[in-house]
Amino acid sequence: MTRQRVSSGGPWEERVGYSRAVRVGDHVWVAGTTGTHPDGTIPEGAGPQARHALDTIERALIDAGASVADVVVTRTYVVDIDEWEQVAEALKERFGAVRPAMTMVEVSRLMAPEHRVEIEVEAVVSSGGE
Repeated sequence: MTRQRVSSGGPWEERVGYSRAVRVGDHVWVAGTTGTHPDGTIPEGAGPQARHALDTIERALIDAGASVADVVVTRTYVVDIDEWEQVAEALKERFGAVRPAMTMVEVSRLMAPEHRVEIEVEAVVSSGGE
């Protein structure tokens, strides 16, 4: 099967050596994504960071020939579980109609001290969110 790689142009991809998303067959995996802009700036707060990360994830899905409706699993890492509601609101805005399997856990830290949240998703193309 062909492996399709997608880049978002984010600063970590080249530095660490990974793809934002990889598609093999009907499956798409989107790497852990923070709210970091391509220029390296990071919004303040877990909610704004989650929304920006989800924008980046959605673009990667589209570039891989998938959509938010194809997402079957999300994993969310937060550095302060007390911020879960801000992050959950952003997740529900994006995935509420799809209702993928979902995990959210607290971690001690992420790649940059300013990061509050990191999200990764898996999709199956043409799953139709059903």
